[in-house]
Amino acid sequence: MLARCSTGTLQGIEAIAVTVEVDLGPGLPALQMVGLPDAAIHESRERLRSALRNSGLKVPLGRIVVSLAPADLRKEGSGFDLPIALALLVASGQLPAPWLAGLWCAAELGLGGELRGIRGVLSLATAARQAGARGLLVADVNHSEAALVGGLTIWSAASLRQSLAVLDPDAPPQAKRRSAPMGTLRPKAHGLDLADVQGQAHGRRALEIAAAGEHHLLLVGPPGSGKTMLAQRLAGLMPPLAAAEALSVTRIHSVAGLLGPEQSVVGSRPFRSPHHSCSAAALIGGGGNPRPGELSLAHHGVLFLDELAEFPRAVLDLLRQPLESEHIRIDRARLRTAFPCQVTLVGATNPCPCGWFGFGEQRCSCPESRRRQYWSRLSGPLLDRLDLQVVMQPLSASQLKASYGFTKGPGNDGAMGGTSSPESSHTVAGRVARARGLMQQRNPNGLSNGKLPPQAFKATMRIDAEAQRLWARAVERRQLSARASDKVLRIAQTIADLGGTGTINGNAIGEALGYRSFEQLA
Repeated sequence: MLARCSTGTLQGIEAIAVTVEVDLGPGLPALQMVGLPDAAIHESRERLRSALRNSGLKVPLGRIVVSLAPADLRKEGSGFDLPIALALLVASGQLPAPWLAGLWCAAELGLGGELRGIRGVLSLATAARQAGARGLLVADVNHSEAALVGGLTIWSAASLRQSLAVLDPDAPPQAKRRSAPMGTLRPKAHGLDLADVQGQAHGRRALEIAAAGEHHLLLVGPPGSGKTMLAQRLAGLMPPLAAAEALSVTRIHSVAGLLGPEQSVVGSRPFRSPHHSCSAAALIGGGGNPRPGELSLAHHGVLFLDELAEFPRAVLDLLRQPLESEHIRIDRARLRTAFPCQVTLVGATNPCPCGWFGFGEQRCSCPESRRRQYWSRLSGPLLDRLDLQVVMQPLSASQLKASYGFTKGPGNDGAMGGTSSPESSHTVAGRVARARGLMQQRNPNGLSNGKLPPQAFKATMRIDAEAQRLWARAVERRQLSARASDKVLRIAQTIADLGGTGTINGNAIGEALGYRSFEQLA
C-alpha cells in the first residue's frame, strides 16, 4: 500500500516542500530510502523501529521503500522521522489515510516514541501556510515558535502515541491550537550599563551616534582603554526590535538551532562576538547546505569583532560586499541561497602588536615594519566602509579611582567632566530614540541614516550653505573617496538629528570629520 505525508527541508533560511512517500510491499523485511537523504535521515530507520515498538504500534513486516520527493533535492535533518512514521502507519493500515490529507509535520523521534524539537520550524510553518496546508504537527517544544505564523492551525504532541490522538477527528482537540498574532515583545535587559564606562567622552559620543544612525564603528586604543566595554553596551542603546524585525531575527536563529527550549521569539537585538580565529564560513555562513554565519546571526543587531587586526585579511575582506548590500549570497554548484545581514559592525583593535604605539613612545616595542604589517590586515576598502573611526586614550588615575568608587578628590571628573557621574544607558537611549523618531518621519520606510539607500539619502538630507562649503573643502583637501565623503554627510545628519534640529550645520560637519582618521593607514 502507498501512503503520503507532507513536510519540508531547509535551504538556507527557506523551507522547500517535500512529499514523503512510503510503499509497503511483499518481500523480505527491509527499509530502503531514496531521494538524496543525508546521514541523519538514513539513521531514522533505527529510531523508527524502536519508536513504533515502544509506542505499542506494530513494525510492518515486508519491503518498505521511502521516497523523498522531489528526488533531485538534497534533504537533511531529523525532522523527517515523524512524517515517515505517520506515512508508514497509513501504509500498514494502522492509521486512516484521510488523517494525513493536507497535513504537514516535522519532528524527531526518540527511541521511546517521544517527539523532539528540530531547528527551522518557523520557516517550515511559513512554507506550510504558503502551500495551503490545513495544519502543522510539531513537537511540544516547537509549538510556540510555529504559532508565530498566523493563519495556520498548529498541532503539537509530546509523543508519537499522543500525535495519533491529536490527529483523530473524533477525539477531543487536546493540543489543537490556532496560531495567534505575536503579542508585545518584552526585550531582555542586556545588563550592561554605559554608566560603568569611565572617561572616554569621545568614544561614548561615537557610540551614541552609531546607535542612532546604525553607523559602523572602529575603536582604536591601547589595552585596557575600554574598547570592549563600549562595544558591549551598543545594543542596549538601540531601539527595541519591531515585530517584523523580531520575526526575521527569530527565523535566522531558528535555522541555526540557537533558540532555547520553548523559546518562541528573539525579543532583543543580537550581539555577536566571534573569536578572531573563526573561519570564513563561520563568519559569513556556508557549508554543504549553507547555514547562517555570525554576520547573519547579528541581523538587526551588533557584530563585534574584537582584536580586529588579528583576523586574517582574507576573512575580513569578505565583509566588504555584505556591509553594502546587507545580504550574503552563497552560490554552490547545486544550490544558491541568501542570508540577510543588516548589522552594525563594531571593530576594536590595538594600534600595534604590543598595543602602545602612539600612547607613550617609550612603551612601544614594535619595529616600524611590524606595525605596518599588523595594520595592513585592515584593507583600505574595509576601512572606507567604517563610518566612525575613534582613537581612545588610556584612562587617567582619577578616572580609575572613580571606576572603583573611591572617594572623589580634586580633579576626579568622572566621565564627562566636572563632578557629574557618567550618563546611563537609559539616558543615552532616550536621545537615540528621539533621533530615530526624526529619521522615521523624514526617511522613506523609516530607515536610519546609515541604512538609507544613496538616492533616498540625497533626497532627504537637510544641509545649510555653510556646511556644504565646509564639506566640499574637506573632501578636496583630505582627498576623501566618494564613499567616505558620503559617510561624513550621513554622520553629520545623525549628529543633527541627535541635536534635535535635523539640519546639518558647520558644527555637525566638523564633528563628523573628526571621526575619519584611518583611511590612509591601510
